[in-house]
Amino acid sequence: MAKDDKKKKAKSKDKVAKKGKPAKAAVKAPLKISPLAPASFPDLPVIAGVRYAAGEAGVRYANRTDVMLVQIAAGSVMAGVFTRSATRSAAVLDCQAKLAALGPAPKKGFGIVVNSGNANTFTGQRGASDVDTIAEAAANALKIPAGHVFTCSTGVIGEPLPATKITDILPVLADGLDAAKVAVAARAIMTTDTFPKGAMAEVMIGDKTVKIAGFAKGSGMIAPDMATMLGYIFTDAAIAQDTLQTMLSAATKQSFNAVTVDSDTSTSDAVLVAATGKAGNAPITSTRGRDARAFATALGGVMRDLALQIVRDGEGATKLVEVSVTGARSTRDATLVARAIANSPLVKTAIAGQDPNWGRIVMAVGKSGAKAERDLLTIRFGEHLVAEKGWRAESYVEEVLAAYMQGQELLIDVDLGLGRGKATMWTCDLTHAYIDINADYRS
Repeated sequence: MAKDDKKKKAKSKDKVAKKGKPAKAAVKAPLKISPLAPASFPDLPVIAGVRYAAGEAGVRYANRTDVMLVQIAAGSVMAGVFTRSATRSAAVLDCQAKLAALGPAPKKGFGIVVNSGNANTFTGQRGASDVDTIAEAAANALKIPAGHVFTCSTGVIGEPLPATKITDILPVLADGLDAAKVAVAARAIMTTDTFPKGAMAEVMIGDKTVKIAGFAKGSGMIAPDMATMLGYIFTDAAIAQDTLQTMLSAATKQSFNAVTVDSDTSTSDAVLVAATGKAGNAPITSTRGRDARAFATALGGVMRDLALQIVRDGEGATKLVEVSVTGARSTRDATLVARAIANSPLVKTAIAGQDPNWGRIVMAVGKSGAKAERDLLTIRFGEHLVAEKGWRAESYVEEVLAAYMQGQELLIDVDLGLGRGKATMWTCDLTHAYIDINADYRS
C-alpha cells in the first residue's frame, strides 16, 4: 500500500479498527433548528413510577448526550409496536421477544436503555450479544431481571456498537434517575433531529385524573411500517396489558403510520408504552366503555402530536403538508392515494418551490394503484378548487394558488368521487437541505 493510502486510512473517522474497537468519537455541529419547530419543549407532567436519566457516552460523537435510561416501577405493564422491516435491528428483535414472553401482570419493574449514534443493525451475532450485554448491565443497575430491560438503538447502520461505552455509563445514570428529567431524556435519543419532541394529555377516568407523557425522535428515514423511528410514552393509568396493546396498535394507524418524510422505513422503528397504574383509577380492562374510549382518545392524541412533530422536523423541511383523500372505493384505496401523493418526490419538490403544480397530484393519483376516474376527480389546495370534471377548474387562478403555496402549513385535498373511503397522511417538502444532511450523514 502506498504511503498516501496509508495516511488516508489512518485519518478515516468512521472506520472500525482491526480489533473491533470503534474510532474515537468525533465532534459534530448541531443542525439548524427547523422553521416548523414548536417554540419550546412542552412542560410534561411527572408520571408516578417513572424516572429518567441521560448522559454522554461518546457512542459516535463527543460532547453529545447520547444514552438514555428509564426506570419503570414494579406493577407496571408494557406494550409496543415495532418495524416490520426484514432487516430490523438486534434491539427490535430483542424487544419483540421480551414483550411476547411477559405475563399479563409482571411483578418486577422495567428498564429502557436507548442510545443514539449507532443503530446496531446488520451487525450479525455481535449485535445480539451487545444487546444482551447492555440489558444485563442495566438490569444490575436497576435490580430487575434482564428480561425486563428493553434496549433501542438509532443511528448509523452496519457498524459494531461500542457496547462498553454504554455499559460503563449505566451505573452513573442509575444514580441520577429523576422523575423530572424527561426533557433531558428526550434530547439523548436525537440523531438528525433539530429539536426534541414531546406531548402530553390529561384525562378523567372515573374520578381520577390520568396523565400521559411521551417523547419521540425522528427526522429522516421516515415512512413507518408500524410506528416511527423511536417513541416512548408513559402513563399512570391502571390498564390491562392486552387492552393497552390493542389501543396502541389501533392508534398507530392514525398517527405514526400516517406520516412520511422520505418514503424510507427504518430498521429501528419502535414505540414503547408503559402504564404504571399509580393514578388509582378503576382498571381499564376492555376497549369498550366511556373510560376506555376517553383514555384511547387521549393516547391517540399524544401519538398524533408526536407524529406531526416528526414531520415538522423532516430533514430540510420548510413546510408541513396534510394530504386528505375522500371519496375512495375503500379505506385501502384512499390510503394508497394519500401515500402516493405524500411520498412523491415530484410533489414534494414542487411544494418546496412553492409551485402549485397540480398535475403532479394527478400523476400520483394515477400511479397509486387505487381505482380512479378522471371525470370524477376533484382537487383542492386548501380552500381553492384546482381541478374538477376531468379538467382545470374554471375558477383556477395561478397567482392565487402561488400565494397559497407560500404558507408553512398546506392542505392537499383530493376527492375521488367513487365511495366513502377516506384517509389522511402528513408529509413535508423535499429541499436541497435533505440532500446535504444525508450526503454527510456518516461523517
